[in-house]
Amino acid sequence: MSEQLNLRVKRPLRVIPEGEWTWPSEAAAIAASISRSGLKEKTVAIEADIDPSTLAKVKQGTARPSESGLDALMDCTGGEDWLYYWLLRRGYDPRTLRRFESDVERENRELRERLQQSEHDKQ
Repeated sequence: MSEQLNLRVKRPLRVIPEGEWTWPSEAAAIAASISRSGLKEKTVAIEADIDPSTLAKVKQGTARPSESGLDALMDCTGGEDWLYYWLLRRGYDPRTLRRFESDVERENRELRERLQQSEHDKQ
């Protein structure tokens, strides 16, 4: 039996209120996710398979976990703060995964949609 069991803890996702989307850095988003999970940092480190000293450095912004570490961290905390941070930084609305629109862009899109619907109704 050379196969290892996957014992990853995967907690239910928590909603991240829009008012909390103000992280100044990736490290702050990760720290917020850990803090809101209610878990001790040592527990998160064990469950995410990240060395506790590395996790402390991640929260300070002086280290970065691997991709698998980030994935496991989001699973064990039930928070996707890190993902939201990068979506917001790239200009996407985490609620819709659409790029944020200016008022003019939104109005333009809505007018195009209405025009398409009108043309569809005529046919």
